Amino acid sequence: MSQRSRTVLLLNGPNLNMLGTRQPEVYGPATLADVVELAQRTADELGLTLVARQTNHEGEMLDWIHAARGTVDAIVVNPGGWTHTSVALRDALVIPEVPIVEVHISNVAAREDFRHHSYVSPIASAVIAGCGVSGYGYALRRVAELLDTQ
Repeated sequence: MSQRSRTVLLLNGPNLNMLGTRQPEVYGPATLADVVELAQRTADELGLTLVARQTNHEGEMLDWIHAARGTVDAIVVNPGGWTHTSVALRDALVIPEVPIVEVHISNVAAREDFRHHSYVSPIASAVIAGCGVSGYGYALRRVAELLDTQ
């Protein structure tokens, strides 16, 4: 394992603050706090430093990504609805020049047609979808593997 700090920025986009309340039949009963707790436990186990953030404001998300350049080693992102709509998010995610792992709690490919396209997937090192909140742990494990090979 590398001696670097191995800092990972975990970003959650719009409406993910409503996990546990919003459509539990799709997203399950876990809350955003549960997601962050799972991610923190996994990061600790893997020797990663985790910085977790959520916003419903696209400009704020873009600012966080811009500030990540030179300060983080990877980004795990659940862009929520911006996955399918935001070229600006896609363009920002290439700025830090670090591995990106895209996460979706539900299987977006099995949902409405408009959810089948992602602006993020073509620039992501990995995409994890349909694994529930466990996908965040899988994403961090993939990040650790990617960082170990750098």
